[in-house]
Amino acid sequence: MSYLGTALHALKRSEEALEIMEQAIVADRKNPLPMYQKANILVCLERLDEALEVLEELKEYAPSESSVYALMGRIYKRRNMHDKAMLHFGLALDMKPPATDVAAIKAAMEKLHVPDEIDESP
Repeated sequence: MSYLGTALHALKRSEEALEIMEQAIVADRKNPLPMYQKANILVCLERLDEALEVLEELKEYAPSESSVYALMGRIYKRRNMHDKAMLHFGLALDMKPPATDVAAIKAAMEKLHVPDEIDESP
């Protein structure tokens, strides 16, 4: 179900994707993937408060998942909450993410004070 939701989101059918992610979350509460994907979809829809709520809950299920903290950092960056963004990017790095994620997180940290309209990175 998570993969179906991800595919729907890629097809720009985000509301349908959210519904599928909800079903995936209910089907397997311990699987962090649909919760993370739901948060990603909410960020794309600019529903940042809802995305943060999902990520806060997800931290309980996957407390050492660096991508959760990195996404929270991106949300706080969008809200111009630079201190919180830096904290979450730092926490993500402390969790020893894969090398490609390290590069992306460090790039996001370096561009923290660059407005999102100018910053082209994902």
